[in-house]
Amino acid sequence: MASSHSSSPVPQSNSSDAFFKKEMDATKHFRPVQSLPDVCPKEPTGDPNNLCDSPSLVVDQHRWTIYHSKVNLPAALNDPRLAKRESDFFTKTWGVDFVDTEVTPSFYLPQITKEHFALYQQEITPREKVHERCKNIYTPKDTFDRTLLHTHDKSRTDLEQVPKIFMKPDFALEDSLTFNAVLPWSHFSTAGGKGNRDAASSKLLQEKLSHYLDIVEVNIAHQISLRSEAFFHAMTSQHELQDYLRKTSQAVKLLREKISKIDKVMCEGSLRVLRLSLTRNNCIKAYNKLKLMATVHQTQPTVQLLLSTSEFVGALDLIATTQEVLQQELQGIHSFRHLGSQLCELEKLIDKMMIAEFSTYARNDLNRPLEDDCQILEEERLVSLVFGLLKQRKLNFYEIYGDEMIITAKNIIKQCVVNTVSQIEEIDTEVVVKLADQMRMMNFPQWFDLLKNIFSKFTIFLKRIKATLNTIRSVVFLVLDKNQKTRDLEDTLQKNSAKDSTVDTEVAYLTHEGMFISDAFSEGDLPPVAADTTSQRNTSPNSEPCSSDSVSEPECTTDSSSSKEQTSSSVTPGGVEMMISDDMKLTDLELVRLANNIQELLYNASDICHDRSVKFLMARAKDGFLEKLNSNEFVALSRLMEGFILDTEQICGRKSMSLRGALQSQANRFVNRFHEERKTKLSLLLDNERWKQAEVPAEFQDLVDSVSDGRISLIEKKPAATEERKPAEFLIVEGQKYATVGTVLLLIRIILEYCQCVDNIPSITTDMLTRLSDLLKYFNSRSCQLVLGAGALQVVGLKTITTKNLALSSRCLQLIVHYIPIIRAHFEARLQPKQFSMLRHFDHITKDYHDHIAEISAKLVAIMDSLFDKLLSKYEVKAPVPSACFRNICKQMAKMHEAIYDLLPEEQTQMLFLRINASYKLHLKRQLAHLNVVNDGGPLNGLVTSDVAFYTGNLQALKGLNNLDLNMAEIWEQKR
Repeated sequence: MASSHSSSPVPQSNSSDAFFKKEMDATKHFRPVQSLPDVCPKEPTGDPNNLCDSPSLVVDQHRWTIYHSKVNLPAALNDPRLAKRESDFFTKTWGVDFVDTEVTPSFYLPQITKEHFALYQQEITPREKVHERCKNIYTPKDTFDRTLLHTHDKSRTDLEQVPKIFMKPDFALEDSLTFNAVLPWSHFSTAGGKGNRDAASSKLLQEKLSHYLDIVEVNIAHQISLRSEAFFHAMTSQHELQDYLRKTSQAVKLLREKISKIDKVMCEGSLRVLRLSLTRNNCIKAYNKLKLMATVHQTQPTVQLLLSTSEFVGALDLIATTQEVLQQELQGIHSFRHLGSQLCELEKLIDKMMIAEFSTYARNDLNRPLEDDCQILEEERLVSLVFGLLKQRKLNFYEIYGDEMIITAKNIIKQCVVNTVSQIEEIDTEVVVKLADQMRMMNFPQWFDLLKNIFSKFTIFLKRIKATLNTIRSVVFLVLDKNQKTRDLEDTLQKNSAKDSTVDTEVAYLTHEGMFISDAFSEGDLPPVAADTTSQRNTSPNSEPCSSDSVSEPECTTDSSSSKEQTSSSVTPGGVEMMISDDMKLTDLELVRLANNIQELLYNASDICHDRSVKFLMARAKDGFLEKLNSNEFVALSRLMEGFILDTEQICGRKSMSLRGALQSQANRFVNRFHEERKTKLSLLLDNERWKQAEVPAEFQDLVDSVSDGRISLIEKKPAATEERKPAEFLIVEGQKYATVGTVLLLIRIILEYCQCVDNIPSITTDMLTRLSDLLKYFNSRSCQLVLGAGALQVVGLKTITTKNLALSSRCLQLIVHYIPIIRAHFEARLQPKQFSMLRHFDHITKDYHDHIAEISAKLVAIMDSLFDKLLSKYEVKAPVPSACFRNICKQMAKMHEAIYDLLPEEQTQMLFLRINASYKLHLKRQLAHLNVVNDGGPLNGLVTSDVAFYTGNLQALKGLNNLDLNMAEIWEQKR
């Protein structure tokens, strides 16, 4: 039987059967004989080329194949539906419209005519003639048996009439070349003038094809008749095969009877024991399943009980566990078909309840009385809510807390204002209704106390927010840490499972119901490795759900589903112990982003407090209240705001710029007003200054002494007993006497006010430096206009600008120059390194002051120079001696010395008189040259020498000028 499946009844060309073998000539090309289809397909032998591609009655009995076709070619060509025989093949097959259809020529293809092939025909015609000549010369050898050739001569002659193209194994009309060869287009044309000829050509082609078909059918019938003996041989083999099948059937029947007896004696009892054991296990599983169903049935009442005590995390864990049991172990239970959707709706309800609960908690937490106590409100409740919200992936819950912060910050300011206004009797709340108007009616101390109270409340408010947000962040970090530990545990388990996979756990299969034999035994009888493998298989997500038909799965209990949700205990910073389940399906990126958002919420809380404080300040500053503050009040306000800013930075860990910007804006306005007031004051002092030496009160001397000690600030007023000291004539600065005017004393105080303001408000250092530079420049320029420019004559009404006025002005300028380096160092210590370039203003001011002092000295010399020019131009060398001219000069020099000696230091006085003496010598030399008096020892020379000796004696007799080197020999012309 097997041999009949592996070979075809009709032998192939390579068969060894001599009955069917024919000797073929290699030069003759005959179409190979193909085998008839077999009733059964060939068995695969491994060679894909030997697979049978003919239809099989077993495989293809319900599928239509080409062998179901019953219509032959003449029947297909003769269409009985047409009234008359059509003219050609195409109209019969494809309809009447085929002839009338005109194919539109393509625009992209050229029109090909016979002229295109003329060159090819010229080349190929000689070759074709040579080929035909060779065929006639070399005829193939006839290797066929002459008798056999004579028998088939007639059939071969008929087959030769059929074109060779029909005999090709790859014959297919889909090929354009084959189609054109079988149906040449030269027989068809769509032109109207050639209709009759085309119809005749088409009919002739049809007859020719029909003739070819008849020849092929006759030869096929002939070939079948030649193989009649093979047919009868196959029939004989069929009878023998039936005998063999009958004997085989009897042997099989006998074998089955023996197997049945063996089954009853040896197998039936053992299999019955196994079957009963499997039935027992299934009953236990069914019992456990019913217990599990009873437990699941109590889920909804238990969830309601948990929700009544706000145990949201427990309720969510129970719902998740129940959902997992329903999907894995109770799938398909009809009574629980709606429980899954009910639990989903209950879970959505819990989400809404948790959000509402968290909103209520945030409101209660932030609206507590603002006392020094910054403890967290109901920390266990907060931790439970946060865990529940994280479990449900409600990661935007912190926005609710942020909204409550904004509302609470507004209420804090409002409540503080209401409490303060209610304590002030001067404010009638019935007349003034708006809180802003009531606040504007407060004086500075009242408003300052209100602001201090608001800042203290905000500080406690921020500390409370920080404590709450830190608790929330700690919960987030606990979940993040648990995720990391879970991943580490999974990696460890994967490594262990990879090692255990090398253990041989081969299990035989039970053919009955396709289950494992090892499952028929209880888990206690299994080896440890097999038990672990079984439990892992049944608890895996891909395992099939438990059913009554299962044979050997372990007991289905709630432990199998809840084993995945392992919990670990964690403690929050407040000491609250929480059980963290493993079903927190949050990625590390989401948890880190949430922690950052919570930290950002703390920063936003600081910004909110600062923004509300700025609005409170702006509401009070609408009527210019802050700009009218004096220095002490504004310094107190600035220190209070700076302290609050530093406190918030320390609590929240980030700088908020809104309040600092508002303080800077108010500080700039304060600086402008501060500077304008003092500049105006200085201007009034200068306009009323008579440039006379003023007495120095003791408080100014103490102020200067404190500066010399390194303390650049205004000293506090001493008790009245110490204020009875008499004012001094000079201002003593580091051992030097300075004669000053009252304006300069007040200017020094103003300068120290600038320096002290910088100490109190560091943020205005640069502005104060610029304003102070402007003030010093203004004093320099204005004093120059009043003294050197003689502006005091019109402004104050002075009769003249005396040398004493000039010397006093110079000494005042020197006093200011003395303090410029001290002021510079004071500002330099409070500037940033990148702001040191602003110190160049002091260098420019110092240069301007030195230039001014030099101009005053030059003015004093110029006064004496004009006097010398006037007196010496009338000088005559004659008796008596000393002359009146020299007596006048000595008198004016004594007056000059008397005016400036007490005002200027001795060194400056000597330098000034040296310059005056040089001017005197220059004018005297010029006059002597004019009078032709030379140093020849004559009478005239003697008179001049006597006058000069008188001048020298008087000048050196002045106080402080006794050692002055006058060098009077320069008055004489040098001999050449």
